[in-house]
Amino acid sequence: MKKYAEIIGWGKCAPPAILTNNDLATFMDTSDEWIYSRTGIKQRHIAHVPCSEMSYVASERAIACAGIDAKEIDLVIFGTNSPDQMVPNSASLIVNRIGATHATGFDLNSACTSFLYALNVATDMIKAGSIKTALVIGMEKTSTIMDWGKRDSSVLFGDGGGAVILQATDEALGLLDAKLSLVMDTREAIELPGLGMNMTHKEMSEFYYSLNFLGQEVFKNAIKGMQDACTSLLERTNTAQEEIDFFVPHQANARIIQTLAKRMGIGMDNVMLCVERYGNTSAGTIPLALCDALTEGRIKPGMLLLTATFGAGLTCGAGLIRWGKRVTPIAESDVQLPICDKTALEIIRPAIDAAKKRYGKL
Repeated sequence: MKKYAEIIGWGKCAPPAILTNNDLATFMDTSDEWIYSRTGIKQRHIAHVPCSEMSYVASERAIACAGIDAKEIDLVIFGTNSPDQMVPNSASLIVNRIGATHATGFDLNSACTSFLYALNVATDMIKAGSIKTALVIGMEKTSTIMDWGKRDSSVLFGDGGGAVILQATDEALGLLDAKLSLVMDTREAIELPGLGMNMTHKEMSEFYYSLNFLGQEVFKNAIKGMQDACTSLLERTNTAQEEIDFFVPHQANARIIQTLAKRMGIGMDNVMLCVERYGNTSAGTIPLALCDALTEGRIKPGMLLLTATFGAGLTCGAGLIRWGKRVTPIAESDVQLPICDKTALEIIRPAIDAAKKRYGKL
């Protein structure tokens, strides 16, 4: 009998410190109106803890929601491009912290598309029969890699994300199919140059994070890449656009989401839009959006969901998800982040000061 991978648990983590557009205007030449009119973003969360700590909290919440024991988990895939460290991977840390004694794990980095790509990998492994239960995480601490002297990119991103539990089922539920793709010759549209194993010792000693972001190139190729992936997926699965009950796109920019939804013929009443309160949390946006949509009662039992995403590379993708019967948690975890005793501005102040020193002024 054919196997599927139902989403049976979900949990999010957004750190408590909030950086508003007005906060940004205190140290750079910008305003709430300038940012919101171009991006749809009003605020973003800033983490006072490592990416793995937020992932642990989201994972425990997803496990409680699913009503399972962590020992049932066979695999942890950690989708991120801001891990605590490269070696060992962050997934192994989560395996140990949640007590998943029978699980293995690995990190997956395809930038903002990491969660959907990880979801697809875990689903295929369940369908193949090699595992039965998986924890898939999409989490970022992008504030760490922001150059606060670059207004075009630093106003876009925030910290946070979520996690889901997948479990084998005979019913046609979960990620039914996905289309993963890459827009050729667009690597330079979003990149963090220099950071990697190819750096010389001198370069490493002088390195500072400075994200390159070509806004117009990203806007154009992101919409086309996601639209092409969605169209290909719907055609391949013989799914009519009218069969889609709810659209959960990557939350990078409200204008991108609105344009894509219009081209796909999906009304905004059936689109999850939460970029206003989180900004772009990269690999964390789709699990955050799923969790919020469930909390708000916008996802109903049996719904057919369409998701779409893009990220540096430029990687793109789309997925069809059939939701199961349950839309409320079986239980809730009491795990919380450590108390935060600083404002968002205080957390990023050292990075702001370093940027001022580099540029002379912001």
